[in-house]
Amino acid sequence: MPRFLRKQERVMSEVTIRSYAPDDCRPLNEVFRESVRRTGLRHYSLEQVLAWAPDEIDSVRFGLRRADRQTWVAEIGGKAVGFSDLEPDGHIDMLYVHPDFQHRGLASALLRVVESAAGERGLTRLYTESSICARAIFERFGFRVLAAQTVAIGGQILANLRMEKLIDPPVLSPASNH
Repeated sequence: MPRFLRKQERVMSEVTIRSYAPDDCRPLNEVFRESVRRTGLRHYSLEQVLAWAPDEIDSVRFGLRRADRQTWVAEIGGKAVGFSDLEPDGHIDMLYVHPDFQHRGLASALLRVVESAAGERGLTRLYTESSICARAIFERFGFRVLAAQTVAIGGQILANLRMEKLIDPPVLSPASNH
């Protein structure tokens, strides 16, 4: 087995994915900021990246956004290294992995949890507004681009992609109908 696959397998065996707790606000804020700032520069200007992930992020607003929808946290050794969420209508607002832990299967693991939860809710569609940076992971996970668009953030115009994935509703066994 190639070394990079062994490393990914080892990392994934150390990962715990759990529900968001209020104490996660600060660490997830850092995951978000580091991910945007270090990964975003591949596709966006410095000005755009700083508008997207400024030095000062409203922690109260960020925490409320995490708490008002189902949010999952990926941890390694008790440290938050990624997160994603799912709104009641199937919208994925955020999927971020700390740059030091990217390309190790964490985003895929988070998306599997999101899709499983969506299926349990009877949803048949997941959708997101993906950054250019995250397009590849969403496409690998079966999302398709619906349209390119631009959004204004902090006085900057950023390109992103409206994407969706249609999912099969859960199959109920005859016994579960009683």
